[in-house]
Amino acid sequence: MERTPLYVRVPKTHAERLDEAAHALKRSKQDLVTGLLHTYGDMDTLRRVTVETTDDGLTVGHAEFRPFAPPDVLTVAQLAEWLQVDEGAVAELADSGELPGRKLGGEWRFAREAVLAWLANR
Repeated sequence: MERTPLYVRVPKTHAERLDEAAHALKRSKQDLVTGLLHTYGDMDTLRRVTVETTDDGLTVGHAEFRPFAPPDVLTVAQLAEWLQVDEGAVAELADSGELPGRKLGGEWRFAREAVLAWLANR
């Protein structure tokens, strides 16, 4: 496998923890980082979060992991969690006909692909 150099600055305590982990696990730091990226680097499971520092320095970003992809068909609760909004807002948009969905057995169901298309066109 072709390798590319990666140079990063991390807080000293984090660098020390990485050194300790590499020593304890008898693995190189390169292998540890590669393993983390392999396990958690799926772009479909990441979302960007921005954290601002307390001084006038740079803004630092990090990734937060979502443990699973949403199902192809979602309930009001699942869609609200996925979109990170209140369930009432989802139900209101669905009841008004703005959000694409269907009522099955008196309960709303939403196709994930239809919701993605709806979001892209908003």
